[in-house]
Amino acid sequence: MTCRKFYVSRCRLFSIFGSILILVILVVIVSMSVQHGDNTPTTTKGTTTNLKTIVIERCRDYIRTVPQMSSNNCDAIWEAFQNSFLGKDPCNVKVEDYDLFITTVQQDIPCNKSLFWSKTSQIAHDFAKATKCLMTLEDTLLGYMMDGLKWCGQQHSKELNYTSCPGWIECEFNPVRSFWRRASAHFAELACGNVLVMLNGSIDTPFNKQSIFGSVEIKRFDSEKINYISIRVIDSLQDRVSCNSMSLEDLGKILKNASLNFDCKDIDKSEVERCINDPIPYSCDCVNWK
Repeated sequence: MTCRKFYVSRCRLFSIFGSILILVILVVIVSMSVQHGDNTPTTTKGTTTNLKTIVIERCRDYIRTVPQMSSNNCDAIWEAFQNSFLGKDPCNVKVEDYDLFITTVQQDIPCNKSLFWSKTSQIAHDFAKATKCLMTLEDTLLGYMMDGLKWCGQQHSKELNYTSCPGWIECEFNPVRSFWRRASAHFAELACGNVLVMLNGSIDTPFNKQSIFGSVEIKRFDSEKINYISIRVIDSLQDRVSCNSMSLEDLGKILKNASLNFDCKDIDKSEVERCINDPIPYSCDCVNWK
């Protein structure tokens, strides 16, 4: 009888522990469903944490590196930036909403220094950094401050939205996309002298009319300020789309109609990489790329 009572007690004990374990599992499942069951139609998370600190510190860092930019006030720049989108529907921030922000940042781009790119981001930026004679948009104060960041606000609120922001393709007038379109237009308007363009020859359409270069920048080129546009199609021998491709012929027609002088050359990717790794040889001089 004593043994039977002992086993009955153990059974009851296991039953209690089992019930508690099941309850814990259910709580965990419910918790996970709350955390991962967000069905909001956003494709990215919210505003970058510490956005204000990052932007202002990048601004000050840039000015320390480029002393001739010292006339810029980083606090005023931040105010102009946040006023461009705060309090607005994050899917209805227009390109022109950034006009004041763009004009608050004072920077001239020297002639013969502008480098534009499409689908060649990494190699174009590496080339500019190595040769030190060209500037991409991301090398300007505007681009340097905002590169890689996300931001948005909420309608009728002056607070940043750290929960969810629309992705690049989710809505046409999202804050990040509108900014880069406005900044790209501004960068193209400042281009003068000889201009270099790097396109990706390893894809079917090196020139895409829907890209920022094709839909924004090329339309802002001023034939009275630009002497020559050097188009360099970066590719590899294994997978090459040349200057004779249909998309590049379309690009040529657009430039001709805009009275812009240009040439197009195919450049093997390995040649660019050699210049990135050792920019000293004469063949890597920016003059020879134009």
